[in-house]
This record gives sequence, structure tokens and C-alpha cells, in this order.
Amino acid sequence: MRAVVQRVSRAQVAIDGEIVGEVGRGLLVLLGVTHADTEVDAGYLADKIAGLRVFEDENGKMNLDTAAVGGGILVVSQFTLYGDVRRGKRPSFDAAAKPEHARQLYEYFAERIRAAGLPCQTGRFQEMMEVELVNDGPVTILLDSAKIF
Repeated sequence: MRAVVQRVSRAQVAIDGEIVGEVGRGLLVLLGVTHADTEVDAGYLADKIAGLRVFEDENGKMNLDTAAVGGGILVVSQFTLYGDVRRGKRPSFDAAAKPEHARQLYEYFAERIRAAGLPCQTGRFQEMMEVELVNDGPVTILLDSAKIF
């Protein structure tokens, strides 16, 4: 499972002009799922992201997590995180999980974030979405559960 985590001052996701998820200060998480991912991967990344200390304390040091700054998390599914362009210039998405499997883990991930006590909104799985964000910093962190286990 892969996640692109961006510290934001605000972010929103819309479908056909309707805002379906938004967050003020917090994190935008673009989440991709591959075939071999399980709830262990989703739980690991959710717990890691919920406790990620990327917000500055009173000394300007990244030392605070999302809860400490009263922030929230916006999670958007993004199968293109498993796009492979090693051969040619058009990406192959063979490594992306089938929608049924990916949806289950995406929803589980969001529930784990909520279980950690954080406000969590989402986009809509398998929909064409427009994501707007103001990256604060900019701070962008890449996480991949395959590189941990």
C-alpha cells in the first residue's frame, strides 16, 4: 500500500462541482492499493499517518501530529500510485489492486484513522474527482508498506 501524505492548510475533493470531502489544517492522503495488500498494511499506514509528526511546535520544529494541532485528514483513493512507466511512456496499472479489494482496504484505512480519534473525510471510490489543496510548507511524505514489512 502506498500513500502520498501532504501537509495542507486546506484541501477538498469534488465530483461534478459538488464538494464531497474537505479538511482545513491537516493532511491530504492519496492512497493506492496493490494486490498483495491486507488489513495489516492498511492498519500500519493508518496508524503511522495518524501519529505522523509533521506540524511545527512553538520552536519551529516538526514535532506535532494532526491531533495536536486540531487538524483532520482527507483520504482520496488513487490507483495511479501503482502506475509503472519503466517500459514505454504510457503507464501500466497491472500492480493496482482490483476495485473490490482496493475499496475494502481504502474504507478500512479511513475507519482506522477515525478510530484514532481524528476527523476523516474521503473522496468517492472509483469516481473521477477534482482535488484541490494548499500544500503547507510544502511538506510531502511518501510511505509504502512494502518497504516496511
